Formats: sequence, C-alpha cells, structure tokens
Amino acid sequence: MISVTRLDGSRYWINPHMIESMERTPDLTITFFSGKKVVVRDNPEDLIQCIIDYRKQIGINKQEL
Repeated sequence: MISVTRLDGSRYWINPHMIESMERTPDLTITFFSGKKVVVRDNPEDLIQCIIDYRKQIGINKQEL
C-alpha cells in the first residue's frame, strides 16, 4: 500500500496495483479499476515514484511489468 494525502490533509492508503489512471484537474484525481475516484493533494510525479519504490520493495521490477 502507498500513502496519499486527501484534500482535507488526512492520510489515505491505496493499493497502487488497482490504479487505472491519474488526472490533474488541478488536484490529482486517481481512478481505480472499480470506478472509484479519490482526489488527493499529491504531486503525480511524486506518486509515480512512490509506486515504483513500492513495487521494488515487493520484488516487482520493470522487466516484469
């Protein structure tokens, strides 16, 4: 799981494997495969790096994706 920050400042943990897309409008809207959406304060580039770091931590490397 990775941590994101909601607009009210609270932390929220999400499963990065379930992210379908991210869109900046100007806040970052994360859409999951289920159709659920979460709006967060996080910078998309930072969030992508968190996803990469998480996958490295659990043993998934780029060649397997």
